[in-house]
Amino acid sequence: MSSEIRRRYAGEAERPLGGYLAVLAAYGGAAGGLAVLGRATGARLPERWGLGDTILLTTATFKASRLLSKDAVTSPLRAPFTRYEEPAGDGELNESVRGHGPRHSVGELLTCPFCLAVWVATGLGAGLVFAPRATRFAATVLTAVAGSDTLQLLYDAGKKLASK
Repeated sequence: MSSEIRRRYAGEAERPLGGYLAVLAAYGGAAGGLAVLGRATGARLPERWGLGDTILLTTATFKASRLLSKDAVTSPLRAPFTRYEEPAGDGELNESVRGHGPRHSVGELLTCPFCLAVWVATGLGAGLVFAPRATRFAATVLTAVAGSDTLQLLYDAGKKLASK
């Protein structure tokens, strides 16, 4: 990407457009690799996705992307790209992105559950094509954890209301 385009786009801000291109290329390569693998193995997309699979995939994507991008236990995966800032409550952390270029771009991806969700959904979607039983099991576990989290938060909120 030319420096003129970067300058006109970012102005005074540091925006790692080259790093973003690298992340996009990695995603495109992974998605393309999955398509080639599917063709080579004869795996076929279902005629249509059922509502149940869509809800399961949505909930599992939500939980997995939050788990990977915010959970305290997964911080070692983000540590090469981030700096710990503070607890964010309920087992989550706030982290700032470190580095420049691709390192910064990967850090942004790994700390953004919205950004990471595209990758997670692609992986889970591919799993439903290549290994549907194992993927449904993993997605069901993630969905159960998301449901448990919701119940934990509702329980805590109920305790606070009851103590007033």
